[in-house]
Order: sequence, then structure tokens, then C-alpha cells
Amino acid sequence: MNNHRRLIPVLLLLALPLAAQAKSWLLPSLTVLPDPGWITVDAATSDEYFFLNRGPLAVETLSISAPDGSRVEPQNSSSGKLRNSFDLQLTQTGTYRISVTSDSINGSYEDKGARKRFRGTLEEFTKQVPADATKLEVRQNQQRVETFVTARKPSAGALKSSGVGLELLPVTHPNDLYAGETAKFRYTLDGKPAAGIEVSIIPGGTRHRTQPNETVLKADAAGEIAFTWPQAGMYLVEASAKDVAPSIPQAQQRNALHTMTLEVLPQ
Repeated sequence: MNNHRRLIPVLLLLALPLAAQAKSWLLPSLTVLPDPGWITVDAATSDEYFFLNRGPLAVETLSISAPDGSRVEPQNSSSGKLRNSFDLQLTQTGTYRISVTSDSINGSYEDKGARKRFRGTLEEFTKQVPADATKLEVRQNQQRVETFVTARKPSAGALKSSGVGLELLPVTHPNDLYAGETAKFRYTLDGKPAAGIEVSIIPGGTRHRTQPNETVLKADAAGEIAFTWPQAGMYLVEASAKDVAPSIPQAQQRNALHTMTLEVLPQ
């Protein structure tokens, strides 16, 4: 018993590298179906992928694109303390794109000599921050959280770029990934190659190991990365970019984040 007690602090210390800033993710019950059918998707934030230990991911901006590009509505949505979830009926053959996006502002300013902070939408910023505010230090934060599900065979109709923020344009289809094979992805920022951005790849199941096994890659001039999957399983892939060309005039800097959940299948 005493040996077990001594082990507990050691195990907690080993787990500390995994307790980084919480990440947002969407986790489908299946990513590849032999025929059209139903799936359930969990939406959550956590620091252990893909375990529920932080809270739900807000899904007010949820967007689901069918293979033909049309919008699909989720069904049987529910909200809990640790996750939001919904069902999705795949009625078409091909690939569905499931995304949650956000575009917000945070920063500080001075109003009549008093230093104040702000966090919210552009509309809220316009209403709450006085027009004559001074010493503005404002950042725009764009985030896209997504995953992909395919019924019967992969398609590209739902994978087109919107030209807004940091996006993935697959070279290798996101539902055609196999252990031991190399996948290529292309990232764009406002529709242009996101050259030099960093992309982090972490296999799920971090709760059951002492190291995150993270791989960090840098995109080439075309915004592309290549990665050979070491094993089958679920992966969290996160790309981030910073620039000084935000789409919101009041902001001096933009932070753009793209997070996706992928499943790698065995050979």
C-alpha cells in the first residue's frame, strides 16, 4: 500500500505535460460507413484526447455540408455538463463536412483614463467600446473545428474553401487515411497558401500514456504538409497562424486556428 501511495505523486508529475491548454474537438461515432446511415457526434473541450474532462463545445455555429454542398441539420441535439452531442443522418453517398466556427475579438483600451478589457464579437465590440476609446490593443481570433464522415465512397463536393480564415484543402482525402501511409494536406489563409504555419499532430488516448507523442510540422511555401501515420486510431490535428492583416479594422493582429479530428484505419 505504501508503494502505491508513493507512486501517485510520480504519476501526477508524469501527466503534467499532457495537461496543456484545453483543445476543442468534434468526435464522430464513425468516420466511414459502408452505406448511408446514422452517426452521433460529440462536441467537447478537454486536455486529454478524446476524453471528457473539461466542458462542452458550443455548437451555435455548427455547419454540416452534404456531399452535394447542401446544408444538413443535426437531429436529437443534447447539451450536458461535459459535452454537446447530436445525431446526423447521412442520406447521400459521399463525404460530409461537420464544422464549428467562431470569430471573436479580445484586447484592451482606455476610456477616460481607465484601462478596460474586452472579449466578444465585433457587434458587441462596436456597442460596448466607446468610439473615442484610446490605446486600443485588439486581436482577432478565428477558429474552425471540424471533422469529416464518408458514406460508401469519398467525395470532394463538401470540401471546397470558403476563402475565410484558416482552412484545410485536402490533397489526401481525410477519410482515406491508413497506418503506414503518407497523407498530404494543404492549408490556406483567406484562400491563399498558408506558408510556414505550424501543424501539430497528436494521437488520441493521451490519458493512457505519459507523453503526448506530438509531431510538429511546418507547412511549405504551398501551405502543404506530409505525414506518415505511425498507427491506426483517432488523431487531433491542429494548425495555427498569426498575421497582421485581420479582417476586423479595429484589430492589429489575427490569430487563426484550425482543429480537426481524423481517423486512421489499419491496413
